[in-house]
Amino acid sequence: MNRFVLALTVVLSAASSVPAFAAPLDEPLHCDRPARDFIGALESQGLIDPHPSHVESNSINAFDPTPHADLTAFGFHVFAIVGYQKGDPLFRQGDGKPLADSAYGAVVLGSTDSVKTAVRAGGSSAIVHHVAPFVTAIFCQTDSGKPAD
Repeated sequence: MNRFVLALTVVLSAASSVPAFAAPLDEPLHCDRPARDFIGALESQGLIDPHPSHVESNSINAFDPTPHADLTAFGFHVFAIVGYQKGDPLFRQGDGKPLADSAYGAVVLGSTDSVKTAVRAGGSSAIVHHVAPFVTAIFCQTDSGKPAD
């Protein structure tokens, strides 16, 4: 076996043995904290990329989970984390009016009805929003420090 193939095999073996970090997000999705606390905790644990992959005009920043993160919310696989906090350098501002002073959530794979049922059964008052077929957002938002209903 030549050295390149051997080195590639070693690298791929090491990469496949990197442990996945399971992190259920049910508790923080009870909408009881500012976006900075939610996003900052995930970033400091290395569970999301610290740089947003996309920023909406309403300032909602989308963060990708890191490859080793296995994030779930109310039993559903999370494939994006979203958030914004007014005046916080962790977030980039979009070119339109911000959605809220503080907003955060998770985008999951699951039908809107099944996600809403699981979120309510879990005791959360989070907003459940249809994004696309089998793609649903679980969202917490506050203006001036007051939770949205």
